[in-house]
Amino acid sequence: MKTIRRLIHVEVFSAVAFVTLGFLTLFTFFDFVDQLPAIGRSSARGTDYQLPQALLYVLLLIPNHIYELLPITALIGTIFVMTRLAQSSEFTILRTSGLGPWRALRNLFSTGITFVVLTFVIGDYLAPWADKTAQLLKARFEGNITVGQTGAWLREKQDNGLIAVNIGSLAPDASMHAVRIFQFNEQGLLVAVTKSANARFDPSQTAWQLEQADQTRLPAVDSDISQIDRTQLANLSFPTEMTAEMVAAALLKPERMRTIDLFQYVRHLRANAQSAERYEIEFWKKVFYPLSCLVMVVLALPFAYLHFRNEGISLYIFGGVMAGISFFFLNNVFSYIGELQHWVPWLTAALPGMIYTVLSLTAFTWLVIRR
Repeated sequence: MKTIRRLIHVEVFSAVAFVTLGFLTLFTFFDFVDQLPAIGRSSARGTDYQLPQALLYVLLLIPNHIYELLPITALIGTIFVMTRLAQSSEFTILRTSGLGPWRALRNLFSTGITFVVLTFVIGDYLAPWADKTAQLLKARFEGNITVGQTGAWLREKQDNGLIAVNIGSLAPDASMHAVRIFQFNEQGLLVAVTKSANARFDPSQTAWQLEQADQTRLPAVDSDISQIDRTQLANLSFPTEMTAEMVAAALLKPERMRTIDLFQYVRHLRANAQSAERYEIEFWKKVFYPLSCLVMVVLALPFAYLHFRNEGISLYIFGGVMAGISFFFLNNVFSYIGELQHWVPWLTAALPGMIYTVLSLTAFTWLVIRR
């Protein structure tokens, strides 16, 4: 059984690696073609976006492509191995050697666990770092990262009231530009407005360092003094628990964040009475998405029990490609539908995997156990 397990694992890993490489080559080519119009274009910073920068940007997008493709390529690669073993009668020989259905399922299950771990590591550590680096690299030549003319808005409850923060853009060095901070008291009345041309995150993650700060304090409503105090400071430390990851979540795509960062950002939104449904769905998608590799590998097992010695396997590979694409399609469509219909976030993220789990178990029961 150890020899059989090694044979199946090596065949599956080799096939999945080959399929992943093929898809990556195609995606990388499309990404590079997409960057061609920007090559040689001068920016307002006086720097040109040249071929080396474009290639580096494209390479930094590869980890995210691997993360998105692994469930699909795991399905296609495993289907290819199972159908090839069945076509050459090798799987029949393995069955007569004692490889029963449940033992075969257990071998593929252990293979799927490896893909689950690999998908989680890439999606939670490598892809977020690479994508953020790519966006900051592009911003260095095309301008700061922003979400339009109004910038990004964040809110935070504090001991003495509430603050609302508007960030105009995020610079390539991860500093913030055009920052405005509105402070409200416990009654919801505006008490101070602070503007800063540039702001940086304090290493302690408990404050922002504001540069060229212009602070305006308004008098209390019940006060007899109607004087407005205005102070200009070269540097001001403003206490806040809003981290760099939270600001990046407001300016960058939430699906590119780490799971722990999404979880903390959802807690921050809930604590400040803000809508967190979109980020909750993305959080649960990050939790369940690696497990889809396991479902895909199990879905491929029934192909080994089909009898098509004199037939080609191209039709079955095509079926695997379509199944993988349909899963990717459902995974994205259910996110939008769940957000619009206000479905339970964890159920919205888990539904595609649950549907394919039922399909894989049904196929396994019908083709393997009953037949």
